[in-house]
Amino acid sequence: MIGCRPVLSWVAAGLCLTTAENLLAQAPAAPAAEENAAIAGIGPTGPVTKLHGGFQFTEGPAADRQGNLFFSDIPSNRIHKVDAAGKLSVYIEPSNHTNGLMVNARGELVACEMDGRIVAYAPRASESAATEPRVITAEHNGARYNAPNDLVVDRAGGVYFTDPHFRAPMPLPQGKTGVYYVDAAGKVTRLIDDLKAPNGVILSPDEKTLYVIPSQQSEIMAYAVEGPGKIGAGSVLANMKQPEGKTGVGGDGLTIDTAGNLYIATGLGLQVVSPKGEALGIIKLPEGPANVTFAGPENKTLYVTARTGLYTVPMQATGHVFGATSK
Repeated sequence: MIGCRPVLSWVAAGLCLTTAENLLAQAPAAPAAEENAAIAGIGPTGPVTKLHGGFQFTEGPAADRQGNLFFSDIPSNRIHKVDAAGKLSVYIEPSNHTNGLMVNARGELVACEMDGRIVAYAPRASESAATEPRVITAEHNGARYNAPNDLVVDRAGGVYFTDPHFRAPMPLPQGKTGVYYVDAAGKVTRLIDDLKAPNGVILSPDEKTLYVIPSQQSEIMAYAVEGPGKIGAGSVLANMKQPEGKTGVGGDGLTIDTAGNLYIATGLGLQVVSPKGEALGIIKLPEGPANVTFAGPENKTLYVTARTGLYTVPMQATGHVFGATSK
C-alpha cells in the first residue's frame, strides 16, 4: 500500500487517509463463512453469526468482566456497546475516532483515539452518567501522537500502543511511526520506530513477548519483553499468508488464546498462527475482518469487527484475559 488512497466517508481536508482499511480492501473478499473447517484443538465449533450490522467501519472489540462488548465505528465517531443480552447501544459519541479498545484491571475502557490520545473511560453507574475520559497520554516530546491505532494493557497497569500514519496529519506530528509504552505513572517510552506501519499489538499470555502486526509488510514481529516497557531486538515470528498475486501485505488487529496462538485480522480472514510461528489455518468471514477479541461464556467466542458488521465465532480455544491482575 503506497500513497494516499482515501476510500472512507470521513476523509478530511489536509489528511492523508491511507489506512489499514484500504490495505484490507485490496485483498479479495473472504469466502463464505460456512466453508470454514475446524482447526484441531482450536475451532470453530459452529458457524459464523452476524450479531449486528449497518455500521460504516467497525474496529477494536473489547469485553469487560460483566459480559459487555464494546467496539468502535471509526467514521461514525462512536463507541458502541453490546450488553450481555445482545442489546446494541451507542456508548460514547463523539469518540474522537477511537480505534483499538481494551478493558484494564480497574474496569476502565482504555481507548486509542485516532485524533491523538490514549484515554480511559471509567465504568458508568448508569447509561446517562458522564463520559469524560481520563487522559493517559496525549503527547510525546512536546508533540501529539500521529493517530493511535491499537493497544494492549499489561499486568503492571501500563499500555503498549501503536502509532502509525493512518488518518494522521501530514507531516507526521511525531516525525515517524512508532510503538510506545506508557506506564501506570504516565511515563512514555518510544520502543519501536523502524516499522513503516505498526498496527495490531498484543502480549503473550506470560507477557514475555510483544507481538506487532505491521500493515505494510508480511512479517509478524516478535520482541522479547525484559520488563514492563522494556523490549529486546525484534525478530520475525512468521510471515502472513499473502493474497494471490500480492506481496508485502500485512494485517490489522489481533487477539490471543491461553495457549499463545495468535488470531490476526487480514484480508484473507483471521489467520491463526502458533507461538512457534506455525500457520494453523484461516477462519473466513463474510466481510474482511479488522480486529478481533475473545469474549462470551467461558471466553470461548471470537467477536470480530469486519467492515460493516460485528460477527461471532464459537471456539474450542479459550481467550486470554489481559489486565486481570496487577503485579
